[in-house]
Amino acid sequence: MNDRLIHLIEQYVDLSELERNYCRQYFEPASYSKNHILEEEEKIPRYLYFVVSGFVRLFYYNDKGDEVTTHINCPPGFITSYFNFINQTKSEENLECITPCELLRITMSDLDMLTEQSPAFKDFSILIFQQSLSYNERRSKELATLSAEQRYLKLMSEYPQILQNVPMQYIASFLGMNPKSLSRLRKQIIR
Repeated sequence: MNDRLIHLIEQYVDLSELERNYCRQYFEPASYSKNHILEEEEKIPRYLYFVVSGFVRLFYYNDKGDEVTTHINCPPGFITSYFNFINQTKSEENLECITPCELLRITMSDLDMLTEQSPAFKDFSILIFQQSLSYNERRSKELATLSAEQRYLKLMSEYPQILQNVPMQYIASFLGMNPKSLSRLRKQIIR
């Protein structure tokens, strides 16, 4: 599993054999079943996860007790409650496997050691954090400016695998609509 992560990293930075070994040493493989909660709200996130296979989501409960999906990750990619993981503070979100998942995980202390030992990993970590900030900024703007149909069509074109693997109620929540609205929208698009 580590080879998938190494391959991804080497698309952005060069790694020495020693750094590849660090990756194998610090990133622990883990497999989880569908609906497994990886990280719970009101707790400090223990790990940064790299999704090798499967789909993972971040969600919270709103004041009505409804689940609100804020992020859906498909492979390959990193996921955690970034702000809380980096700052080691309690998260307001839950992290859940939507499907069976193969993941690599790393603790904050191991990530710190890895970035201290490897300038390439430090550069890559900064890049991932920047991408996360950029994604969140873009997503906030899209939720505020795009229509429901535009958001769905964008998801369809950029991440079609989400539509094939993630339950509609999570997709609807992620797109900022209720499942009935999404169902009507999908019927209109099919026509």
